[in-house]
Order: sequence, then C-alpha cells, then structure tokens
Amino acid sequence: MAAEMVNPRSDKAGDSGEGADGVTDGEPFDPAFALHRGGKMAVQATVPVRDRDDLSLAYTPGVAKVCSAIAEQPELVHDYTWKSQVVAVVTDGSAVLGLGDIGPEASLPVMEGKAILFKQFGGVDAVPIALDCRDVDEIVETVVRLAPSFGGVNLEDISAPRCFEIERKLQERVDIPIFHDDQHGTAVVTLAALRNAAKLTDRALGQLRAVISGAGAAGVAIARILTEAGIGDVAVCDRKGVVSPDRDDLTDVKRELAGFTNKAGLTGSLETAMDGADVFIGVSGGTVADEAVAKMAPGAFIFAMANPNPEIHPDVAHQHAAVVATGRSDFPNQINNVLAFPGIFAGALQVRASRITEGMKLAAAEALASVVADELSADKVIPSPFDERVAPAVTAAVAAAARAEGVARR
Repeated sequence: MAAEMVNPRSDKAGDSGEGADGVTDGEPFDPAFALHRGGKMAVQATVPVRDRDDLSLAYTPGVAKVCSAIAEQPELVHDYTWKSQVVAVVTDGSAVLGLGDIGPEASLPVMEGKAILFKQFGGVDAVPIALDCRDVDEIVETVVRLAPSFGGVNLEDISAPRCFEIERKLQERVDIPIFHDDQHGTAVVTLAALRNAAKLTDRALGQLRAVISGAGAAGVAIARILTEAGIGDVAVCDRKGVVSPDRDDLTDVKRELAGFTNKAGLTGSLETAMDGADVFIGVSGGTVADEAVAKMAPGAFIFAMANPNPEIHPDVAHQHAAVVATGRSDFPNQINNVLAFPGIFAGALQVRASRITEGMKLAAAEALASVVADELSADKVIPSPFDERVAPAVTAAVAAAARAEGVARR
C-alpha cells in the first residue's frame, strides 16, 4: 500500500501517451514492462511497530542500548543488525548482460533481478547499488566506504579488465567476501557441468583438453578453476587467436593467463585449437564454423554459452558432441549462474567468512555436480535452478570449505 502511495499505478495513459504497461498507445501489451513497473523489490520490516512500546524498542530509546553494545564489542554487529545476511550487488553498468555499456540507471532492472534471485534461491537479502563512476580506484573507495553495512559484495556486470583489478583491490581492503559473479559464478557452474559430463562418459578431467572462446571475465575465471580442478589442458582464445606467451599484444591479465594454460603450446586461430579438442566452452558471443566443430575429438562436450545466440547452435553441436550445454533456458543443460551465487554467499555468510577462496569455489562446483550425480544423462549434467536441493548443497559445502581454509569466523 505504501508503495502505491509513492509510485501509484495507473491504467490510464499519461501526457506522453504511455500506459501502465510501459508502452505507448497502439502498441501490444508488454508483460516485461508491466512486471517492472515500480521496480521488482521493496524493503520489508522483520519486526512489528504496532504501538508505543514497539516503537520504543525498534527505535529510540531501545536502539541506543544495542548501538552502545556494538560500539563496545564491534563483532556484535553480526548478531544485532542485518549485516550478516545482506549482500550489496554493485555495478557501474559497463557490461550488462548482452547489452554492453548501458550505464548505471539502465542497469538497475538487472541488479534488482539479481537481488530477488539471491532471496528466492538462497534466502539472502541483497541491495542493488549502481555507481556513477568508472575509475577503478573510485569504485574501490566507494565500496570500501559502503562495506560496514554489508556481509558481502557481489560485483556485477563490470567490464574487463577493470573487473579483475577492482575485485583484487577490494579483497585487499575489506574483510568480507568479494565475489565477481560474471567470473566465478560462471566458472563454478561450468566446472560442475563438466565434471558430470566426464563422469557420464567414463572420463576424468585430467584426460580432457579444453578450448575456451573468450578471454574476458568469464573465460579467465573458467580457465583458472579448470586448471585448479586438474583439467588435462586448456587453451583460451580471444579475437586474435590462442592466448600464448609468444604474443606481444597481451594485457597483464592475459599474460598471466598464458603462463598457466596451453601446455600443448598451441598458436593460431580458435579453429586450429579446436582440432582434436575434447571440450569447447564458449563465453565470447562469436560464431564458430561447422567445419571446426566437426574436427573436435569423438564424444566431445560443447558448452556454447553466449546469449541469446550460442557460438555453436545446439542442432549443429548435437551432430558431433556427446553432451551439449548452453546459457539458454529453452535448451537442456543451462549453465546458469543462479545455480551458484546464492548458495555460495549463503554459505559464506553463515560462517561469517572473510573472503571466498578458490577452495570454496571448488567445493561449490563439486556440491552442485553431486546434486544430479545419480541421475545423469546427456540432457542432464547440471540441475535445474528450481531444484530445491541445489542451494542447501552448495551452502553446506561452501561453509565447510570456509572452515577448512581458515576464513570462517564462527
């Protein structure tokens, strides 16, 4: 009711001719605009304020006792505020979904969506924060100053290579989990699906050679987690071909990437690298020729995750691959970050972790894979986001890994 007072809904068109459905007169009704009208989330109190007694406890004078206790024992902030159950979803709007650099205001519907996914799939409260700045140090300083209000920070839709530096600098400055989901959420779900694809075909990760198309945020993180998990070999390709030490045009991030990938010493194009490869992972949005797909090893895995158009269409991929996955919900085996980030944060917050480690990400991937480990088929190497087993499994695994790695504070 209060929301209606602030942002009243109307079935009548305003002066602009725009109706409540967000489209101009004469255009078809668009349910997306209707759903987003007024935003997708609101703040709701967890305690009642029904009378004078409630007011005196929730606010002054009762609140002063709690504030004084926290001032004397700062760790009590986790027990007597929302800090340990809320995440900031932070963006600068520079790399939003498939829309690119659309700015902070236009990014807000996505950040709100992210926040409701946190709540729906992990029971974690989240607050969208869109920053009107692009400088790395300005973003870092802003988040550092906001950090006392939150139990963790999910960096979202920040363009590479700045996203790598922002995450690293924040991890050095604050003692709460910093997690760039475009990198690590994608990597965790990809590894989980690959583990199960290998299990389904009686292979080990160490027997597989993978090729990643895309050396941005997701591509780098996937390469890193696959290496940590023991992949046989992985080569990463950007627009100019295989990322290899012999190239003189590499950024610092790609130079580091070249140092731990591509044991086979491949050079040249993506198509060349795919010849005989066991795994293709697409996070680039490019298009791969059918001829290159046909040259992959028998029984290959193709994870073509670009949205809305996969690098390799599933109809083509199925002609050559034993397992096919995409980023789309209308095909089997959707590589969807919502399988990872809610449970990862829920587990980290549960034990008040100071950071999210590589071991915690690996544990999340293993737990996610285990959810459907006894139900595997070519069309089911990863669970559905609506599988109620997912969040509890990932949460428990991440919490246990945090304790094992010494980053848990309870």
